[in-house]
Amino acid sequence: MTISYKWLSEYLPVTVEPERLARILTSIGLEVESFEKFEEVKGGLKGLIIGEVLSTEKHPNADKLTLTKVSIGNGEPLQIVCGAPNVEPGQKVVVAKVGTTIYPVNNEPITMKVATIRNVESHGMICAEDEIGVGTSHAGIIVLKKDSKVGTDAAEYFQPYEDWIYDLGITPNRMDAMSHWGVAKDVCAYLAHHDKKELRPKIPSSNSFKIDNKSLPVSVSVENTKACQRYSGVSITGVTIKESPQWLQKKLKAIGLRPINNIVDITNFIQHETGQPLHAFDADELKGKKIIVKNLPEGTKFITLDEKERKLSKEDLMICDAEGGICIAGVFGGLHSGVTGKTENIFLESAWFNPVDIRKTSFRHGLRTDAATRFEKNIDISNTVLVLKRAALMIKELGGGQIASDIVDVYPDPARKTEVSLKYHYLKKLSGKNYHPDTVKNILVSLGFEIVKDGIDEIRVVVPFSKPDISLPADIVEEILRIDGLDNIEIPRAITITPSVEENYLGHTLKEKVANYFVGLGFHEMMTNSITNAAYFTEEEKQQMVKMMNSLSTELNILRPSLLETSLEVVARNLNHKNSNLKLFEFGKGYFTSSAGKYLEIEQVCMVISGDRADQSWKGKTIPADFFFVKGVVSSVLELLGINPETVEALPVPKLHDHITYKANGELVAGAGKVNPKVLAQFGIKQPVYFAALNWEAVLRLTLKQTLSIKQLPRFPSVLRDISMVVPKHLSYAEVEKSVNNLKLAKLQEVKLFDIFESEKLGKDKKSIAVSFTFLDEEKTLTDKEIDGWMGKIMIMLESDLKAEIRK
Repeated sequence: MTISYKWLSEYLPVTVEPERLARILTSIGLEVESFEKFEEVKGGLKGLIIGEVLSTEKHPNADKLTLTKVSIGNGEPLQIVCGAPNVEPGQKVVVAKVGTTIYPVNNEPITMKVATIRNVESHGMICAEDEIGVGTSHAGIIVLKKDSKVGTDAAEYFQPYEDWIYDLGITPNRMDAMSHWGVAKDVCAYLAHHDKKELRPKIPSSNSFKIDNKSLPVSVSVENTKACQRYSGVSITGVTIKESPQWLQKKLKAIGLRPINNIVDITNFIQHETGQPLHAFDADELKGKKIIVKNLPEGTKFITLDEKERKLSKEDLMICDAEGGICIAGVFGGLHSGVTGKTENIFLESAWFNPVDIRKTSFRHGLRTDAATRFEKNIDISNTVLVLKRAALMIKELGGGQIASDIVDVYPDPARKTEVSLKYHYLKKLSGKNYHPDTVKNILVSLGFEIVKDGIDEIRVVVPFSKPDISLPADIVEEILRIDGLDNIEIPRAITITPSVEENYLGHTLKEKVANYFVGLGFHEMMTNSITNAAYFTEEEKQQMVKMMNSLSTELNILRPSLLETSLEVVARNLNHKNSNLKLFEFGKGYFTSSAGKYLEIEQVCMVISGDRADQSWKGKTIPADFFFVKGVVSSVLELLGINPETVEALPVPKLHDHITYKANGELVAGAGKVNPKVLAQFGIKQPVYFAALNWEAVLRLTLKQTLSIKQLPRFPSVLRDISMVVPKHLSYAEVEKSVNNLKLAKLQEVKLFDIFESEKLGKDKKSIAVSFTFLDEEKTLTDKEIDGWMGKIMIMLESDLKAEIRK
């Protein structure tokens, strides 16, 4: 929300300095996110002076340049070389002296220096419109009125508009502060409380409103009274469409709005003044002189003001005339019903539309207008007629014309004000401060509340329609606190704290342990959006996904089922910024829809690796990341958590090549693989990427079941034996390891692959692998006979089951 200091000050009964006002706004809950000076003319014409051209003569070395003598009211006349064709003696002009900075339109600022132009010194510049920002013409220098006083500051002559602009961070519950009137009421309440004065905002009166004639009646009917609880309107004839006066244009420009014409500018002005959106229809375009508020059939085509054809939903509320839709209610006007340069008669609308309906329609059509933003936060339903009168009077003043109908006010079921009771002991309990009842009443009254009961220990108030979010005693406490100021709450000498019991402390501890382990390996933690793009997935995949009903954009319309896609977005961004060596991890959730239609969340931890895993150094060359590095990291993390997978098996999946899964206690605990190049192409990634994910919920379950035990280090030595064998080329080491483990040799501690060799000399489609076996008995020293027996069983199994040829 943008607030103008000068505009707001018109409604304040006392002058408040801009800096103090910024502090007040933040104190009352309207956080000032930025506070900047607005200048209609950049630089504010500082340093520019009105001068008089005393004499002119041709430049001795240039035909198109003129040598001038210019008086600026003090000291010697300045010698200035001028290139303008219209410079003449006796003219009053704008002069930029040496040292003055000018701000040309669409160009960088220039600071005047003594310049030598064709061997003649020039001490400044006689300015054109575009050179100082007061216009766009560069046809010649600015020639001022003859009675202009020499030596006067140009800023005093032109009086460019300056203001201070506050950008407020308005929370969704503060619709009452989405206008200059609303902010003025809050500021007055603060000043009245802190300065101990009775202050009320200076709200313009509409008492002079009167009907001139009834020559243009427009009938109004509301068919959907739930979506449009109140609709007010009035006709104005004989209006002249023209440019708005400068004061109005300057106010709108200061808050970032572009002036269009007097009628449109008045509706924009009123919206930012009062918070009530208005819409002006060309009354001559209203077929049958009727306004009908209703919903149209699904798929009805409608052309909006931006000349786009849109298909309406049956839930979109429409403003219609006798022949069809003319405006999407509260959101956007139609192409043929708005005010144009030819408009003479208008029908002015001021209404209350259901916030939920407006928000849905606004997002459905991608039309995030100022009006929709206000309606969706719930405007003051009691204000429609008052604002309508205010706008009609302004239109008469700035556009001429006559009020040509009664005010139509369709309000079949008037809203009832909310009543809330507040006990003083509850106020003290929640706020931590003992307020005097008179202080409470004064604050609430200054905010527009009506007191209906004033008891010894309780107060009952009626909530104004401008604060529809207030319904609980806690809401009233918040209103009192923000006007009094949170800084004014006393800090007690003793503070009692009830320690909380963390139910899942072990889960957080393990998460921290794993995160620290990743960081120790050189990984960086990433945090990605749980909402992603449905375009990344196939139609089959989308069947089990959680779709967004009101997505903020077409690229953020689905909850991610895994962390792969959002991780690849991070990889792509880093690669685009020339950061090609990546080791990243993240804790996050995947979201699914079950076959029963229920939503499921599964917490995961993923890692993504791309580029080199080790940089070049004096000790060695770069080492590119590969599948086995990823596999090793996954195995290390599981070992860190005390999980010993029963199986590590290959499981083909479409998005990952060489995909393997880890299972422990019958549960899938992890998976890893190389990302499919076709998937990488969706993200514009051209280098290999490796991805792994742990099912964190399964990992936690297994870890929490563990019983820690302590035992001494082995007293007896382990024995290492190895076997070299020739096997079929397609045979994986996982099959070898699985077959050996199936022998269930009690004293076999570890099986490890330490060499692979391929050569045509071994035979077609053959390879040689070397595997080591570690044996250990914790009770005694193993004998050669025992070890030879176990190795014999292993070799027999390898030859019979895997068709391996043992190399001697």
